[in-house]
Amino acid sequence: MNAASKFTGFTLGLAAVFGIALAVGATLGPEPTESAHDAKGREAMSESEELPAGLMASENGYTLRLDTAQTTAAANVPLRFRILNRDGAPVTSYVRSHDKDLHLIVVRRDMAAFQHVHPVLDQAGAWSVPLDLTRAGDYRVFADFTPDGGKNLTLGADLRVAGNYDAQALPAPSTTAQVGEYTVALNGTVTPGQASKVVLSVSRNGKPVTDLQPYLGAYGHLVALRAADLAYLHVHPEGSPGDGMTPAGPGITFYVDAPSTGDYRLFLDFQHQGVVRTAEFTLSVAGSAPIPAAEPAGHGH
Repeated sequence: MNAASKFTGFTLGLAAVFGIALAVGATLGPEPTESAHDAKGREAMSESEELPAGLMASENGYTLRLDTAQTTAAANVPLRFRILNRDGAPVTSYVRSHDKDLHLIVVRRDMAAFQHVHPVLDQAGAWSVPLDLTRAGDYRVFADFTPDGGKNLTLGADLRVAGNYDAQALPAPSTTAQVGEYTVALNGTVTPGQASKVVLSVSRNGKPVTDLQPYLGAYGHLVALRAADLAYLHVHPEGSPGDGMTPAGPGITFYVDAPSTGDYRLFLDFQHQGVVRTAEFTLSVAGSAPIPAAEPAGHGH
């Protein structure tokens, strides 16, 4: 075969190959684009994968700004801060929730120190409150609030307290906590990714407490934090005092939304005989494993 014949054969072969490719392309058509249904599903997935609360200092145009991010260990340390809007101006109008315009949670990062306080707002939009910071270390400050015209937010900021830091290991998981004469028992099942019902039952010296007093619009206020990163969980009580259906103890029902498996620290504030006390638990969430039923001493549950 001469050179001209080889070239002609090669050309015909290429034409045949490209012809097949063009035919297949015509049959299959162009690459399909994302349908409106798929786009909506993707958007819904993105919305459902929001970060837990408290991990960011800024969200939805609002920012938690501490006047100072470092102080020295002492028993009565003044803390001042502001909630700024997207224009950088202090927010001065809030929607009251659980009897307060803003709830401030201050916890050391090893969760060996915890405070739930309610600062005072001045006319210029600055909040202030004294804190017990006798134990040095790195703290997380959580501001839980609802700005007027907005939705509920929990913003977090770091506060460093200088001094001798006595780091503590996380206490082992337990279904009971002792607070002086009071025993609090935790019962329920916590499943990651969904609101899970738990009941915290209060007894005193082995007898059920049936005359709990309202505190922050409920018979108890529960804060839950993920141990790995101090993610702040929104926990809602069931019922309210004076509604004719919610008993004043011994059980206080909450719905806990744990975003993942892992260890969590729970802090329950309850009021009895005019004194607010805090019961602390470590809860290990693993799949859908139930929390063993625990009975306060001296009575059945």
